[in-house]
Amino acid sequence: MKKKFETEAIRTQTERSQFLEHSTPMYVTSSFVFEDAEDMRASFNEEKERNIYSRYSNPNTNEFIEKVCKMEGAEAGFAFASGMAAVFSTFAALLNAGDHVVSARNVFGSTHSLFTNFLPKWNITSDYFEINDVASIEELIQPSTKIIYAESPTNPGVDILDLEELNKIAKKHQLILIIDNCFASPYLQQPIQFGADLVIHSGTKLMDGQGRVLAGITVGSADLIDKIYRFSRITGPALSPFNAWVISKSLETLAVRVDRHCENALLLAEFLEKHPKVNWVKYPFLKSHPMYEIAKKQMKAGGTVVAFEISGGLEAGRQFFDAIKLLSLSANLGDTRSIVTHPASTTHSKLTVQEREAVNITDGMVRVSVGLEHIDDIIQDINQALGV
Repeated sequence: MKKKFETEAIRTQTERSQFLEHSTPMYVTSSFVFEDAEDMRASFNEEKERNIYSRYSNPNTNEFIEKVCKMEGAEAGFAFASGMAAVFSTFAALLNAGDHVVSARNVFGSTHSLFTNFLPKWNITSDYFEINDVASIEELIQPSTKIIYAESPTNPGVDILDLEELNKIAKKHQLILIIDNCFASPYLQQPIQFGADLVIHSGTKLMDGQGRVLAGITVGSADLIDKIYRFSRITGPALSPFNAWVISKSLETLAVRVDRHCENALLLAEFLEKHPKVNWVKYPFLKSHPMYEIAKKQMKAGGTVVAFEISGGLEAGRQFFDAIKLLSLSANLGDTRSIVTHPASTTHSKLTVQEREAVNITDGMVRVSVGLEHIDDIIQDINQALGV
């Protein structure tokens, strides 16, 4: 019997010890023992499925992976020490020297640095398409193109891409479609339903949800995940058992947490949209969002992040951040605590001014990760920081 999302998140338990724990125990061990020489030989030759070494697999990481696979509708996955470890390892496992990637221009700053500063060291090239011109992807595709990559919603501007359109192009040209689903979480959006081959998450964000641990995960087709697993088993970016245990427990409350995040975020976005000191607001479930209808088609709700621009530019932005009292000044997101971030000077500071302008990251842009505090308190703090 197929269970609902919330039930799978709570009732997927892969391991119990002889003590029959109600809650999955932690398996904080670097390695596992074998019954005899034949057991060891067969295990290392992959003639049986079992845990050998926690860099390869561990009961806690196995449970975390299984939960996310069920949530995303994926065949298999691998868990990483961070979201960027997942992004890099996925590309490194699937690409060879001379290969080419087509990516949305609007990506996380570290992902941009990966495309521009590091992958070229191995003769792997990339080109960007504009998020409002998906059709231009076909003009960028080369014989060496292997991957189409995008975030939706994007970081930090919460732009939305049409996943079905991306899938049509990817399938037409036999390319791998990879979607970073971090801003939505598996609860709000399952890109595999719209044709994605692989889905990447920073588990550090909504999956943990309380700013405690770092984690990443890639899930998708078994054939592609096998390549990622074999690369990662050798190179060692695996998630620790303790962090896997923490996040697997956190997934049990993902749905109820994200429901409240989204409720608060929409109320904040509606408030900011009417504020005299705000030039513009972007939130996927605001009707003013240019991709509102696509967001409604793809997502259950609008997510936790609201982006807006303060009137007055850099100086007004500095005054706003200095005036914040309740909300946290941090570069994280998806936390129970509301967080305000200045992308131009933090998460996307490594981009040039021209590169930031190309993705609408202005000096006065603010990214709010809306937490679980009472919405009246969140609005009051932002309102007083705006000088009202």
